[in-house]
Amino acid sequence: MPETTTDQTYSLAAQFLIAMPNMLDPNFAGSLVFLCEHNERGAMGLVVNRPTDLTLDTLYEKIELQIDRKTADDKPVFYGGPVQTERGFVLHEPVAESDYSSSVSINDSLRLTTSKDVLEEMSHGAGPQRVLVTLGYAGWSTGQLESEIAANGWLTLEATPEVVARLLFDTPVEQRYATAMKQLGFDPMMLMSTPGHA
Repeated sequence: MPETTTDQTYSLAAQFLIAMPNMLDPNFAGSLVFLCEHNERGAMGLVVNRPTDLTLDTLYEKIELQIDRKTADDKPVFYGGPVQTERGFVLHEPVAESDYSSSVSINDSLRLTTSKDVLEEMSHGAGPQRVLVTLGYAGWSTGQLESEIAANGWLTLEATPEVVARLLFDTPVEQRYATAMKQLGFDPMMLMSTPGHA
């Protein structure tokens, strides 16, 4: 479970990474990543715009949780990144009086939970209502993300509560990447795939 960083002047935690069009790594090409942790030990985030074929109800069945509600939960489970793809991560808004066994606060408006208890609540129609569930995460070793940003691999977008709500919960999946780009004032179609040289 990631720890929150104490060096907020250094950290890009609670920001979005937007893959530049020249990103060749198939794990991240065209991706929008929410950074949950960034400190001197490296960085950890979740890809938030790549739905898998799994729905939440299918996930509940796979981990043998009893679905105890009348309406189906067909929200997609996302590919969060290439690391620990068998492990679930739940980004969600805080829930009053809920104390999950493995949960950290990203900021005032968002938590990351990796314990099964949050999914158990959700399978009964309780728990957080605004959620994004991934399998796997994206990880960077010390200095790796900084090097990729310096090499024009990523743009960063500050995740204010309004931006988080819009990109994670309100914007259709297929529009998240373009919406994030436009938040920075870029049209993705106008960016060249490789930077020019004088």
